[in-house]
Amino acid sequence: MNELLASVFSGLIIDENEENYFVQKNGVTFKLAKSEGEHALGEAVEGFGYQNQKQDYCMTTIIPKSRKGHYAFGEVTDSRRDLGVFVNIGLPDKDVAVSLDELPTMRELWPKKGDRLMVSLRVDHKDRIWGSLAEEKIFQALSKRGNDTLKNQDVTGTVYRLKLVGTYILTDDFYIGFIHPSERFQEPRLGEQVKGRVIGVRPDGVLNLSLKPRAHEAISDDAAMIVAFLERAPENQMNYTDKSSPEEIKQMFGISKGQFKRALGNLMKQRMVEQKDGVTKLIKKSN
Repeated sequence: MNELLASVFSGLIIDENEENYFVQKNGVTFKLAKSEGEHALGEAVEGFGYQNQKQDYCMTTIIPKSRKGHYAFGEVTDSRRDLGVFVNIGLPDKDVAVSLDELPTMRELWPKKGDRLMVSLRVDHKDRIWGSLAEEKIFQALSKRGNDTLKNQDVTGTVYRLKLVGTYILTDDFYIGFIHPSERFQEPRLGEQVKGRVIGVRPDGVLNLSLKPRAHEAISDDAAMIVAFLERAPENQMNYTDKSSPEEIKQMFGISKGQFKRALGNLMKQRMVEQKDGVTKLIKKSN
């Protein structure tokens, strides 16, 4: 049975009812929804085999891009602490699980609903379908080589690898980007879609990216930048206040202490943040 699940095969329609055709292959019967198109008894039909949420054997003629040996992005729909995350690969009544064994050790770096993961499918000895994260070589094969004409351009992409040395993303234009920890305010989640700018190109064609704003953008958006930082920070607070040193502020936010104090003062005046016991805490989120 195992070889039919998460695979594309042709079967013979042997029966029907009001809602489904029944397709047989190797002695196993799969349900095919009539909403996918009209067929006749005795007709051969090609589709993708899986088990739905009720553990019924089903077939769909709408072939998902993620299959055994085929990788594609799917959207994260949910997570379970004891299992992993669930990804929508396009099946009508089933999301596939990506095991927690393949996810970051730190739970806060797990993908959230709406994030994207590139997965293929595998079937275990109990005939359960799992999503498997794409390895580095898959992204290398998909990517294009960057060049100096991309410098200072804005890019968007999806985080696919978290390492101590930094974060790797695949841009929407299929370049591989690298974000050093000094070029971000918070470590992005696996599967998170981020926006950045190209600050350099490595000899191997990988783009060096920054998630921090340009200097002229930061001058007008200081307050918004601080709010965004606090919205992502644990407990919506940070250890940076108007008492922090100019060096600390410059390293983290890329602005002067004067700019930082003016932005904080404006936010406190609007009662969006407060300072207490050496921390700045967000008390009203932005729209």
